[in-house]
Amino acid sequence: MNDVLSEFRGYRKISTATILAFLLALSSVSHAQDTRLPNIGGTGGGLISGHQESDIGQQVMVSIRRSAPRITDPLIYDYLSAIVYRLVPSAPLENRDITLALIDSPALNAFAVPGGIVGVNGGLFLNAATEQQFASVLAHELAHLSQRHFARRLEQQETSAPLTLAGMIAGIVLSAVTQSDIGIAAIAGTQALAIQNMLAYSRSHEQEADRVGLDILATAGMDPRGMPEMFEIMMRQNRLQGNNMPEYLSTHPLTQSRVADTRNRAEQYPEKTIRDGQEYHLMRSRLQVHYAASPEIAVDTFENYLKKPDAETNEVIRYGLAVAYLSNNQAEKAAKVINELLKNSPGRITLQVTLAEIYIQENKLDEARSVLKDALSRNPGNYPITSTLADVEIAAGNGTKAAEHLTQLTRKMPQQEYLWLRLAEAEGMARNIVGVHRARAEYDALMGDLESAQRQLRQAQEKLPAGSAQRQVVSERLAEITSRHQARRNN
Repeated sequence: MNDVLSEFRGYRKISTATILAFLLALSSVSHAQDTRLPNIGGTGGGLISGHQESDIGQQVMVSIRRSAPRITDPLIYDYLSAIVYRLVPSAPLENRDITLALIDSPALNAFAVPGGIVGVNGGLFLNAATEQQFASVLAHELAHLSQRHFARRLEQQETSAPLTLAGMIAGIVLSAVTQSDIGIAAIAGTQALAIQNMLAYSRSHEQEADRVGLDILATAGMDPRGMPEMFEIMMRQNRLQGNNMPEYLSTHPLTQSRVADTRNRAEQYPEKTIRDGQEYHLMRSRLQVHYAASPEIAVDTFENYLKKPDAETNEVIRYGLAVAYLSNNQAEKAAKVINELLKNSPGRITLQVTLAEIYIQENKLDEARSVLKDALSRNPGNYPITSTLADVEIAAGNGTKAAEHLTQLTRKMPQQEYLWLRLAEAEGMARNIVGVHRARAEYDALMGDLESAQRQLRQAQEKLPAGSAQRQVVSERLAEITSRHQARRNN
């Protein structure tokens, strides 16, 4: 499977400096009141406070939601959440409330931002051949958060680079995104370069994150040797791509001596046989199909894998082929493969959800509902199962049932703006106009458009009887949003 990347077409990248300059140009003209960020504070005043870091994190997520294409596949997001929260208890973090951003880009990249934001490109799955390698990048980013490297970097640079925090944060966010073309020439080159330098961690910070990251991996029961293996993959890509280095390396400088040092440190941990979880490789196959140049190419690729020796027994390849068939509208073939896999793993959620997706494509909604309800009875509250059940009910025109499922998810995952948008759709289908306004208000608030959120809540308020409990809830939420909006305008 390691040669899969050569069989998928890449995307053309632009430099981080160009993206940063583009964001600086936009910062004064687009959503000015909503993207204004808190000042760092005076020089010599110590590190950024925890409250300021929280504000930064919230604004970073607003920028991500507005500007970065996202992967909303619940199976992939659920896997990423599980692996991150396997690592978090082993990380020396003051605040363990992590918000994940799953970026839809095939480029190799990940980032961590004050306020507990960890971003991962879909391309990290493509480039990390093992779960241990994948986890090593996450552990490294959690280490940067735990050591507050970004805050320390800003404090060190403030006197020599008097740039607005808004511009720097926007640069961080968009440096994680690879687009085919922006069509804008780089401007303010010196400013962009200054931000680029500020975003790049120092060698001492990288070494510290390596050391802490290795400890995180070992304590979490994963293999620290995955980190030098992943670094070697990055170095190999860097040599192959010449000046067009992996985006990750533009902010995480990597040298041969650092790779060797990390390898030596990793070898000092007790050697254990740690097997990858199969779920990682299923998600990797799913994303390989997602990033294929076309569904037909994805099908051809996985069919060719099956021609290799012993491939017929490889469940990961067969699952990838089923997802490729589904992508290529060959539902009958996809169902056959998944049902065969379910004979050996009848309780695997990924297979059950994928079978339901196939049934939805075939408009076999009763069958899809049956599979998912059976799965949900064994896994109450599971995100991918519940989300796909909502898809079934929307396809069936049953907005009320869909809204019930999505309401459960928004309570558990209130920061996922696309869930609120889907809830608004379901409420509209159910002709619950108050529900539409409330869901849209939460979506708008997460997108940083507090004025629109207030309008939506006022409209909901007007449609509710005076003195009702629901009106009181709406009024309290309106007061919260209004207070936030006023504070932002005064900042």
